[in-house]
Amino acid sequence: MFTRVFCTLICLFGISSCQKDTFSTAEDVPTPAPKFATTVVLPSAFGQVNTEQKDIRGQTIGVACSTCHEMGLGGDVPARKAHELQGFHKDMVFSHGTLDCQSCHHPEDRDRLRLANGESLALADTLQLCGQCHGAKLRDFNDGAHGGMNGYWDLSKGPRTRMSCMHCHDVHAPAFPQGMPVFPPKDRFLTNEPQHD
Repeated sequence: MFTRVFCTLICLFGISSCQKDTFSTAEDVPTPAPKFATTVVLPSAFGQVNTEQKDIRGQTIGVACSTCHEMGLGGDVPARKAHELQGFHKDMVFSHGTLDCQSCHHPEDRDRLRLANGESLALADTLQLCGQCHGAKLRDFNDGAHGGMNGYWDLSKGPRTRMSCMHCHDVHAPAFPQGMPVFPPKDRFLTNEPQHD
């Protein structure tokens, strides 16, 4: 250890007798293949509208958005902003940068999404859709530093469940509002209140 540090210092100060090729670099330790899977959970009734009907198991029956949904203004003219819609979502709050409806929703298939390059995408692949603009957040999500998680960090010990972007963010207005703490922090050493021993 001392020899390596000493030689590194000699190299830094430009002493010519230092041989740079005498050091070997450490190799990456291979990550073992996971034994368990990571499941990303989508919100319930995602991509459908719940009805008041129940199936034989007592679960609410939903219908796909395309069953009745129109995003158009009539004819072949698609709506670009929520305030243009005449039926569904006409009172929706939309605050997501300069995006419009067609930025994410496929204009011809209401049951699918659309990537920026025009490629059609299943509703279940929303992480890919969000990640094309929010790459740093997707990277953090994939590394476990963003988004909710239950289960095991070490997938050799057990499975992991992750929440999707939509569990915490409204995709049409994703920014969290400013918040204030209810009570200020109290520090007994920084207050003017009398101290009791």
